[in-house]
Amino acid sequence: MSAIELEGLTKRYGDGGSLRLPGRRTGSGEVVGIDDLSFTVAEGEVFGFLGPNGAGKTTTIRTLLGLLSPTSGTATVLGADVLDEAALVEAKRRIGYLPADLGFDEGVTGERVLALHAAIKGGSRREELLELFAPPLERPIREYSTGNERMLGIVQAFMHDPDLVIMDEPTSGLDPLKQERFHEFLREERERGTTVFFSSHVLSEVRQVCDRVGILREGRLVALEDVETLLARGGKRVRVRLAEPVDPEAFATDGTIDVRRVGDSLSFTYAGEYNALLSHLADYDVVDVEIGEPPLEDVFMHYYGEGDGPAPETRTNSEAETEVADA
Repeated sequence: MSAIELEGLTKRYGDGGSLRLPGRRTGSGEVVGIDDLSFTVAEGEVFGFLGPNGAGKTTTIRTLLGLLSPTSGTATVLGADVLDEAALVEAKRRIGYLPADLGFDEGVTGERVLALHAAIKGGSRREELLELFAPPLERPIREYSTGNERMLGIVQAFMHDPDLVIMDEPTSGLDPLKQERFHEFLREERERGTTVFFSSHVLSEVRQVCDRVGILREGRLVALEDVETLLARGGKRVRVRLAEPVDPEAFATDGTIDVRRVGDSLSFTYAGEYNALLSHLADYDVVDVEIGEPPLEDVFMHYYGEGDGPAPETRTNSEAETEVADA
C-alpha cells in the first residue's frame, strides 16, 4: 500500500510580483512552486526527495501536510486527501514532522517544548530518543546550538511513534558523528516498518539510508529511481594532482566529464569503468587523488538536463539565489 500518493500535484502562486516566493517564474511573472508531480511512497519505505535549494521540496512537503493548498492535482497522506481537512487532521496523529525551520519559542526550555508536543500527540518513545540524541532539555532554546536544536526536533518528530515521518533537510546543522547516528537510527526505523519521506540536497546522505529517490528540478520531477541507479548515473567527482602540469583537454578520456584545472589539480566527473580510470591515471605521475560523490547539481546538469523528453528550464546559480527562497 502507499503511504503517500501524488497525482498531478501542482502549486502556482499567480503573479509573484517582487516577492521572493519559492518556485520558478514564468514569462508572465507567475510563480510555479511544483508542477504536475505524480509518484507514490510505499509503506515502510525510506524515500529521499532530492533537489537543490529552490527546487520545490519544501513546497511539496507543505502541500502534503495541508499547510498549502494545491492549485490542481491530488495527494493523499496515510489515505487522507490533503484537501479533506478533517481526514488530514486525523491522519496527522500518525505523522511526525521535522521542518527545515524548527521555529521553537526561544524563551522556553527543551523540556517545555517536548511537554507541549507530548500533550498534543503523545510521547511513548520520548526517553528512548533522548538517550540517543540527548539535547540539553534544561536550557532555553536561545542557548541551543544549531545541532542541539535539530536533535530536539528529531526527538519531537519521532517520540509519538508515528507511522510516517516527513522531514525537510533533517541533518542540517548536525556534525558528522551526529549525522551518522541519525542515519543509523533511520535504518533501524525502516526495519521497524516506519515510512520516512525526507528532502535533501546531499547525495551522500541519501545514499546511506534511502530505498528510492525522486529528483526535483524547478518544481518538476525529473527522475524517480532506486539509489543504485542514481549512483550509477551520477558517477564520481575526481580531483587528481599530477607531478607535471597537463592540459585538461589532453587529459580527458572516455568517461571523464567537464575536466578543468583547479589550482595545481585537475577536477572532473567520472562516469566510466573504474579500472579504465586507474589505467588512464597510470600513464601520469600522480601525486594525489581524491574520489568522492559529485555535487547534486552536477548530477542534474550531466544526466537530467537533457534526454528524450523536454528539458526543464535552467537558470544560473546567481539567478536562483536572487529569485528563489529555499524551497
